[in-house]
Amino acid sequence: MRSWKYNLKGNALLAVITATTCQPFLLLGYDQGAMSGIIGANNAFRRDFSHPNPDMLGNITAIFDIGCVLGSLLCYFIGDKLGRRRMLMLGETVMVLGAVIHASSYSIAQLLVDRVVAGVGTGINSSTAPAFLSECAPASIRGGLLTLQGTVTNLGVVIAFWTAYATSSYDSSFQWRFPLAFQSVFAVLLVFQIIGLPESPRWLVGHDRSIEAGPVIAAIAGKPNDDESVTRTNAAGGPFRFQELFTWGKTQNLRRLILAISVQLGQQFTGSNMINYYTPVIFQSSMGLDRHLALLLGGAAMCTYLVGSIIPGFLMDRYGRRVLLMVCSAGLSLCFVGVTAMLSVGTTSSGYGATAFIFLFQLVRGIGWLPVPWFYPSELATPRIRSQIAAIATAWNWMAIFAVVKFVPIAFANIQWRTFIIFAVLNASFIPIIYFFYPETKGLELEDLPLLFEKGGITGGVFSSKGGRTVQSGQHAWNSSPPVINLDLSGEALHDDKVHDEEGNSVDKEAAGLAV
Repeated sequence: MRSWKYNLKGNALLAVITATTCQPFLLLGYDQGAMSGIIGANNAFRRDFSHPNPDMLGNITAIFDIGCVLGSLLCYFIGDKLGRRRMLMLGETVMVLGAVIHASSYSIAQLLVDRVVAGVGTGINSSTAPAFLSECAPASIRGGLLTLQGTVTNLGVVIAFWTAYATSSYDSSFQWRFPLAFQSVFAVLLVFQIIGLPESPRWLVGHDRSIEAGPVIAAIAGKPNDDESVTRTNAAGGPFRFQELFTWGKTQNLRRLILAISVQLGQQFTGSNMINYYTPVIFQSSMGLDRHLALLLGGAAMCTYLVGSIIPGFLMDRYGRRVLLMVCSAGLSLCFVGVTAMLSVGTTSSGYGATAFIFLFQLVRGIGWLPVPWFYPSELATPRIRSQIAAIATAWNWMAIFAVVKFVPIAFANIQWRTFIIFAVLNASFIPIIYFFYPETKGLELEDLPLLFEKGGITGGVFSSKGGRTVQSGQHAWNSSPPVINLDLSGEALHDDKVHDEEGNSVDKEAAGLAV
């Protein structure tokens, strides 16, 4: 019996799941864009809160990320018990509450409290949504679909930034209350969207609810319930234990955890949120532009970021995660070198040159470091510990955002344009780390992931494997005893003598150079 509301199948159902799991990231981006458009000016916001200094502005912006850490950690403790749907509904409900308190603030203390409340909702959503979509998406297009979450993040930034710009001319508290309250509309709509969705089939299987999982798999694949590709599997081994995260051996859960945390930290140390939150401030303080022009250029930069975030949707499942991350790191480092060189001259024309490099940074950033860190932890983790690793990695991401957002105003107040040198060096350092340690997950079924580091060694087999591809797609179907049933949501059944090649085609194991 079907346990969800939408009477959809195949691509239509997958599209609704994708849209619903992307919308939490619209809210994430909205907060960044709204605060970017509000802070840093002698406006109603600043007057209503007694002209906070740079340190307090950093607190107001960054304490949101502490709430996100708390929300992510909440997912660690209850996320796997409640499931993906209920966690998303909880996250959105908290966000509505946060938006209401946010827009009604009359003191710094109240503002800080509701920044934390809104952050808790965002932390829950950002830990849950990537796992939900990755567990529903076919392997052949999973990267492209998950990349849309980054694109929608940028859409939220753009909507919020231009909303804040539209109200910037008001001299009353409407100037900042409306942009902060408006996000509740998206949160309420999302709650109603989630109600009609099925639960993740892989979560159902992992909780001994395979009979319920079958119709969901069939619906996503657009197949009848009795089709051969709609099969059952057994849940793996009892309740989760904390010490499992630190095991090594063939599964190497500790390596997975470290890599998941590192890719989330890397996203923040690219300088991404320095630009997201403080673009207008940077344009004013470092480049000498007036507030109106700084806001206009900031909005245009966010639109450039949105364009850049669309590009990986066409590249992610073709070139893979590693290539896009390395190319992106090199590009971002060069952009910050250019910004540093331009601002060191200190002329008006060189300031415009620096602005051009920031626009280029926004375009390049969307290609790799925007989308991959949000879904890569879900691809690294085995099904048994996916919720826990996603929650821990996302919590580290939000702690890093807090550090960057808190540090940036102080850094610009003291070392000004030299702040960009720090992020140029960090971006360059990511390239060898990715090359030697990050495995390629393009095209892999999530059930292949327990085999990801079986080769062992210092790099887990990444350095010795062509393109970092340590396992072939479908390998789990014949490398287990008894065989594991493949939950291939594309509707194609993998047989024991078949495996997918790097292009996603089904070939004989012998032809793939693997033992039968």
